[in-house]
Amino acid sequence: MALCAPNHKLSLISAESHARTRRRRSSRGSGIVAMASSYDVDVVSREGGKITFTGYEEGQLEQPKWVGETPLSRLVGALISFKPLYSLLKLGARRVLISTAEKKNIPWREMTGEILESDVYKELDTIQNPSIVYPHYYLNPFHAYDEGNLSWLAAAEAEAATLSMARRAIPDASSLDEANEILRGNWLQVIEQHHLQYSGNSMIRDILDIGCSVGVSTGYLADKFPSAKVTGLDLSPYFLAVAQFKEKKRSQRKNPIIWIHANGEDTGLLSNSFDLVSMAFVLHECPEKAIVGLVKEAFRLLRPGGTIALTDNSPKSKILQELSPVLFTLMKSTEPFLDEYYLNDLEGTLREAGFVNIQTILTDPRHRTMTATVPH
Repeated sequence: MALCAPNHKLSLISAESHARTRRRRSSRGSGIVAMASSYDVDVVSREGGKITFTGYEEGQLEQPKWVGETPLSRLVGALISFKPLYSLLKLGARRVLISTAEKKNIPWREMTGEILESDVYKELDTIQNPSIVYPHYYLNPFHAYDEGNLSWLAAAEAEAATLSMARRAIPDASSLDEANEILRGNWLQVIEQHHLQYSGNSMIRDILDIGCSVGVSTGYLADKFPSAKVTGLDLSPYFLAVAQFKEKKRSQRKNPIIWIHANGEDTGLLSNSFDLVSMAFVLHECPEKAIVGLVKEAFRLLRPGGTIALTDNSPKSKILQELSPVLFTLMKSTEPFLDEYYLNDLEGTLREAGFVNIQTILTDPRHRTMTATVPH
């Protein structure tokens, strides 16, 4: 997609501004991304190179009290380390996830059944790389699955879990579609505007989505940048099989998405071969060593002027800082590396890898999007 001259004003969508605009417009462009980018919404100010958006509120702390070496964090860690209690917490977390989703009109069990009862299993042989050596951390149980992401159940439930995340992130949205429009639309606008400002007017021709899961974020990137060649990469062959299966069922793209089963820390792909590397909701699932490795690999893969985009939980989110003890205990019971993510100086990690023009913005009440550039 050809890029126009940089525009230093960035507009993002909040539920309130989105609702106002919906009332003003009777017809919309097709597709979630097209609609999000066409709206007149609240304005972000940029002072001294820093983007701020007044629609979403940060907390008073650098990170929640329930992470790190605080008394509260140690207490939660002790509870989780007691195996009988951990098993109950894991089961409770799963039940809460599913029941909350279905109360929000996300047909979790129905969506899961459709995948598990389909022909998705045929995709595994075409996507799986038998030479993969999984890093030790990836073999740990998480997200309430004993096999982590290396299971059909985790892959079948991934899209419903992603929809549920969007609904939680935008609680004031009038519908699930609107929540997705806001969450994904803001993320994509931040990426586009950063690249416009700092890339030297280079086109986004090649995109890599690391940790692409079942291809939800990959599809949004492909819709936003239809002229680009988009690659989705993940460590789970089960997730990739679902991604490929679902992509085959949609209308043919001008540039079909390529799916690669590989380790994001050591992709084996050519250096300087991408203009955008994205990681959406990936890093909170990784230990600090893996976070550093992923960022370094992204730097190697990007061309000069290329953009890295990281979107994930924000340690400064007021909502996350004020979670109830029950909710953050359940969350930590299914996310073994959450502390390492929250305590990582991600901007510092980007800087040490060689990135410049590092920007961070709260793109919804729970999540930040961090963008940076490979120097020209």
